[in-house]
Amino acid sequence: MIQKEIFDTNVGEYEAWYDNYPEVYQSELAAIREQLLKLPENIRGIEVGLGTGRFAQPLGIKEGIEPSEEMAKLAIKRGIEIMEGYAENLPYSDLQFDFVLFVTICHLDNVKLALKHAHRVLKHKGSIIIGFLDKNQAIAKGYEDKRHRSTFFKQATFYSVKRVKELLSNAGFKSLEFNQTLFGDIDDIDEVQITKPNYGEGSFVVVKAIKK
Repeated sequence: MIQKEIFDTNVGEYEAWYDNYPEVYQSELAAIREQLLKLPENIRGIEVGLGTGRFAQPLGIKEGIEPSEEMAKLAIKRGIEIMEGYAENLPYSDLQFDFVLFVTICHLDNVKLALKHAHRVLKHKGSIIIGFLDKNQAIAKGYEDKRHRSTFFKQATFYSVKRVKELLSNAGFKSLEFNQTLFGDIDDIDEVQITKPNYGEGSFVVVKAIKK
C-alpha cells in the first residue's frame, strides 16, 4: 500500500524518467520485445503493474493491472484497458491468458503470491515474462546505495537471477530462457543497446518461462 501511494503522488517524476533516459528505456523495451516475439501470434496477454503504460503500449499489450489510480489514468489515455486490483490477487478467472508480463517485481509486496496468481490465470503452457534489475549488477546496486534519496526505490526489493529462478520454479514454471541489456552505468548509456542472451553482464534481465 505504501508503494501505491508513492506512485500515486509522483506520476510526473515517473514519466520524466523515461524522457531523461530514452536509450535505457528503449533498450529495456527491446529486450522484452525479443522474448514476446518468441510467442505465437494472435494471443492474449496482460501486464501486471503496468504504471502509465510505458511498456504495454509500445509492446501492443491492450490490458492489465495497475493499482495506482493516477498512473492508471495515463495508461487509459494510452489506450490500455485497466482492471482495478493488485498483483497478489489478480481479478481474473483461471486459464484466461497466453502470457503475463511483469516489469515491476521489485515493487511487489508479495512476489510469491503474485507469481502464484500469474500461474493461475495463464492457460496451459502459457508464458510468464519478467523484466527485472539484477540485484548483483551495477544499476540495482546503485539504486540500493542511494535508496534513502530515491522516490521510487526506498521500499524496493531487488532480486538476483538465482532467486528469480527459485521463485519461478516454486510457482510452477519451467523452461526458463534469459536475455539481458543495460551494460554499464545508467548515466553512461547514450545509445540503444543490442540485447545479449543469458545473464551475468547486463543490469536488466528478462526471463521467459512456461507454465508446467
